Amino acid sequence: MLVKVYGSAVFGVSATTIVVEVNIDKGVGYHLVGLPDNAIRESSYRIAAALKNVGYKMPGKKITINMAPADLRKEGAAYDLSIALGILTASGQIKAPDIDKYLIMGELSLDGSLQPIKGILPIAIKAREEGFKGFILPKQNAKEAGIVNQLEVYGVEHISEVIAFFDKGTPLTATKIDTRKEFSKVFDKFDFDFEDVKGQESIKRCMEIAAAGGHNIILVGPPGSGKTMLAKRLASILPPMTLKESLETTKIHSVSGTFKNSELGLLSKRPFRSPHHTISDVALVGGGGYPQPGEISLAHNGVLFLDELPEFKRSVLEVMRQPLEDREVTISRARFTVTYPSSFMLVASMNPSPGGYFNDPDAPVSTSPHEMQRYLSKISGPLLDRIDIHIEVTPVPFDKLSEERKGESSAVVRERVIKARQLQTKRFETYENLHYNAQMNVRQIRSFCKLSEKSKTLLKGAMEQLNLSARAYDRILKVSRTIADLEGSIEIKDEHLTEAIQYRSLDREGWLG
Repeated sequence: MLVKVYGSAVFGVSATTIVVEVNIDKGVGYHLVGLPDNAIRESSYRIAAALKNVGYKMPGKKITINMAPADLRKEGAAYDLSIALGILTASGQIKAPDIDKYLIMGELSLDGSLQPIKGILPIAIKAREEGFKGFILPKQNAKEAGIVNQLEVYGVEHISEVIAFFDKGTPLTATKIDTRKEFSKVFDKFDFDFEDVKGQESIKRCMEIAAAGGHNIILVGPPGSGKTMLAKRLASILPPMTLKESLETTKIHSVSGTFKNSELGLLSKRPFRSPHHTISDVALVGGGGYPQPGEISLAHNGVLFLDELPEFKRSVLEVMRQPLEDREVTISRARFTVTYPSSFMLVASMNPSPGGYFNDPDAPVSTSPHEMQRYLSKISGPLLDRIDIHIEVTPVPFDKLSEERKGESSAVVRERVIKARQLQTKRFETYENLHYNAQMNVRQIRSFCKLSEKSKTLLKGAMEQLNLSARAYDRILKVSRTIADLEGSIEIKDEHLTEAIQYRSLDREGWLG
């Protein structure tokens, strides 16, 4: 007897429906075909034990299982439940006439209980597109799938519940979530707040500008000046995620297996990723034999923080250049190509020299000019070209550290950032993939960042006097546009331009040469 059960495989952030065909015939043997990996090949042992522990058995006949399409590689233990139900139905141990109307996924334990699986959100979206009546999956994943409307989602804890549902008509409880209603209640609560930062008012101003325009930023300063403390608080002043952004980000974390089910079933906070400087190229941008999203994709719609930037291997930093520009990363293999979105804010920090101090005669560690140049040359010009704001961070004096008065809270700063983003949303409403100032290309900069003759003269003089590189020109215009938005100004004024010019310290002669 031949039975078809439907599962799904995830490629990139999209799912493909897999047909698990189970045929039982005369003879002896267990044959699993259709490019399964080792985890699927080992499923026969898990299935046999699980069926025995719930009162059923693995038939002693020739079992042939094909996973179609046969030319796509399948991986993971998520097909255990699909294969087990196919074997029970094909061998006549249960009757399941409607089994082909449901998409069924789950990893089996030896006692028949179900373990959570990865990639649930894209699978649920595909199930709705394919017109399946329902989606049966482990209970731990039910809320994540439940956010997909017009699809019946049944979270189960044990295979016996699924067997009773098909064989005896015992109803399963559907998981229902009013996504829009629940999402509107979500309010981000952060562990870090800008009010904890003593002094550093000019740096807080830079972080506010970066958040308002989505600009990449690099902080340069000696040890203990507060670079990491400030970077960790950037996410607290970013605008709340929209439902669309939340869905995009949750899909990536679902595929990678890093998503922890929340009450809502969606990620409600913008991600903040801070990989260690020993990270490899593949771990940062994604890849592997069976490509998985990297840190830059896990930071999609959030913040990627690279602490001690020159300590990262140069090859690691260089592979990040194209994703910074394209806001997506494409990973190609011989048989397939996957694309992961990677639109993130890059926040980097670094010491100005190997010893951590620059031009300070009282510094505890001295560094020769040659050592310093070699240290700074680890960061290439093309990478700096993609960082809009460079800011020098100085240590906080004792009188500021000892103040009892708290600084401005993240909530207050965030309101100003949201207002500036609203102006940008309205400005770019006719553009499909343009939402904030940092995403503007050259043509859009010419259109939205027009300067008066007086401002042009000011910018020309500043570039010549401060030895600013040509790459700084467009970045200065973008940042000055954001500063104007924070002030609610339609035009870019001289003071906006002047402030933006001072945020290009690494382009000045004597830093990176």
